[in-house]
Amino acid sequence: MNGTQTLGRGLDILFVLAEADSTLSVAEIAEKVAIPESTAYRLLQTLEQNGIVERKTKGQIGLGLRILDLARSLHQQIDRDLYVIARPIMEKLTENVGETSILTVRTGTNIICIQNVESRRLIRFAVENGRILPLHLGASGKALLAFENKRIIDQIVAQIDDRQTKEALLTDLAQIQAQGYSLTVGEVDRDVFGIAAPIYDNFQRVTASLTIAGPAVRLFPETCQEIVNEVRRAAEHITQKLARFRT
Repeated sequence: MNGTQTLGRGLDILFVLAEADSTLSVAEIAEKVAIPESTAYRLLQTLEQNGIVERKTKGQIGLGLRILDLARSLHQQIDRDLYVIARPIMEKLTENVGETSILTVRTGTNIICIQNVESRRLIRFAVENGRILPLHLGASGKALLAFENKRIIDQIVAQIDDRQTKEALLTDLAQIQAQGYSLTVGEVDRDVFGIAAPIYDNFQRVTASLTIAGPAVRLFPETCQEIVNEVRRAAEHITQKLARFRT
């Protein structure tokens, strides 16, 4: 195995551990990554020496605390790029629409709110930064999931037991891909609507979603398309500014 292959297998191990609901044995890791146990053991030794993985209990492997350093570095990069660029656009969006705007990114099989601008209305939707939400429910998550790679979509669908629910999700994702935005009512928070659009990086990979959310009683048919257009324009504006910022 050459250096590139070794690096690739090591990353595969990290992805497998990150996506697991619990710790895994060496045999389970080897099976999921499709490598011999001896190779998995050798790679895990190197990762363990660098604090990237840890032995949690006898024979069980999980991610190590060094991952937190990487996460902090990623958070700082997000802060420099998305936070700085998105904030004024989100403020303008909330001002124009009169509802709360939310910026989310994917973390494993969930999403996390990293920025929000609350509406000034007395009755409004509020969400704290750092809130974890499902990737497959709600406008924010679906606007990300619909444009993710097939591996992520397949992984989420595989976690759903009910066949009709699976089919409904796939139908929703196909529609979101076709129209370029997601609209949901009451999927995560009861009586709350969300309209979300994807944000892309320089390589046209989905990197975040921008959402307008508010009480469902204020989602009127005559103004719905106007809100959709505002959200999509704002998301495209952030995408364009990110591209210029990173070149």
